[in-house]
Amino acid sequence: MRQRIGQSRHSSQTYWRVSLSFCRHRRVRAGATVGTMHSLNRQNHGEKRMKTHVLSLNVNGEARTLTPLPTATLLDVLRDELRLTGVKKGCDLGACGACTVLADGRRIKACLALAHSYDGRAITTIEGLASDGVLHPLQDAFIRHDALQCGYCTPGQILSAVALLEEGVDSREAIREGLSGNLCRCGAQPNIVAAVAEVAGL
Repeated sequence: MRQRIGQSRHSSQTYWRVSLSFCRHRRVRAGATVGTMHSLNRQNHGEKRMKTHVLSLNVNGEARTLTPLPTATLLDVLRDELRLTGVKKGCDLGACGACTVLADGRRIKACLALAHSYDGRAITTIEGLASDGVLHPLQDAFIRHDALQCGYCTPGQILSAVALLEEGVDSREAIREGLSGNLCRCGAQPNIVAAVAEVAGL
């Protein structure tokens, strides 16, 4: 009988120790969760404060004023805020060239460009290349030379070619070199070079 009572007391003590330990564990976890929530709230409030930065762009001939985060890329602003989805997000590392746009006539990779760095600049995307419903000569040449397959890289290819022609090329080899930063995974490069060469008069 004494042994049973001792065992009962021992079991009861063990039960309460486990219960208290469990309660403490839950309080610690709850505290961690609350701490995480406070941290997220502080981060969200910080983001709201950062949104007060004003960005002014001239996009395809139209003045636009936005308030993106200081960390927003030009690619994100063009696609997500201005809905210019002709600007493609490919590698997001500046390696494929699908996001190429023109800034004051010079080609840049929008995924690597902080939007606020281009405040006051003129940005041209594929949507703004045609004039009064008439395709740009390069757009027309790409169609006639069948210089695309899936078409995902095509806007970046065309805008890069526009800038390349302004820079000046004197051979097909120069065109290949000048467009080497724009990848076509479908293998349409020969037709792309042919289209650009035609417009360049080569």
